[in-house]
Amino acid sequence: MLEIRALTAGYGRHAVVHSVDLAVGAGEIVALVGANGAGKSTLLKALSGLLPLHSGEILFEGRQIQRTSPRERVLLGIAHVPEGRQVFSTLSVAENLRLGAFALAGLHEAEKARRIDEVCERFPVLRERLQEPAGRLSGGQQQMLAIARGLMARPRLLMLDEPSLGLAPRLVTDIFKLVQGLREQGIAVLLSEQNARRALAIAARGYVIETGRVSLQGPGPELLANPEVAERYLGVGKAAGTLASEAQAQLAERLRRIART
Repeated sequence: MLEIRALTAGYGRHAVVHSVDLAVGAGEIVALVGANGAGKSTLLKALSGLLPLHSGEILFEGRQIQRTSPRERVLLGIAHVPEGRQVFSTLSVAENLRLGAFALAGLHEAEKARRIDEVCERFPVLRERLQEPAGRLSGGQQQMLAIARGLMARPRLLMLDEPSLGLAPRLVTDIFKLVQGLREQGIAVLLSEQNARRALAIAARGYVIETGRVSLQGPGPELLANPEVAERYLGVGKAAGTLASEAQAQLAERLRRIART
């Protein structure tokens, strides 16, 4: 569905991501993991058209889109939920949701209402608070609103930037269950996350981003079992010595169990 070839992008003349190759298949969860400042958010902004490319190609369903506008990318079926929720706190929950369909010119109010009802099926708490200012929602509820707003355009590819950031552990579990549910409904998800354990446990494939470059890639379970990933992102240090293959397998299985809870 999405293919990135040798993508380099950044701010002004300063490149932040360098020669990135990446692919997301239809109905697939792909995880981008890495430390804060590694370039994950910059990559998503380039994919959604918020940043111009220095070089490289972006193909969506076989079509080059690197020169198309952010609105055109939404119309093609790409939605971006940015880091930090970025809801409009003084607007009502319903008004925030309607803004998710803003790019769809000509969409009648009756259709917007149907879409609001549709996303509220996934987020019942939002239905209860549609007329309240978004600023009154808890952090977890605002994150749900941000994702629901992205779904208003009925995307085929949803890009989520740090959806679990700052949330309590129970809400983190809810967010990752939601992401899995989107996959089951045929929506592809490109998931940018510092929580590598959770992200890789549900991802078909993962890419480790370091200083703007892909340093490792592979199936999510394999990256979970990789001692280099474990040391850098899962809290397993060198002091315990080199992980034996049996220990790696046990670690990966334990992490997968945690992610399913």
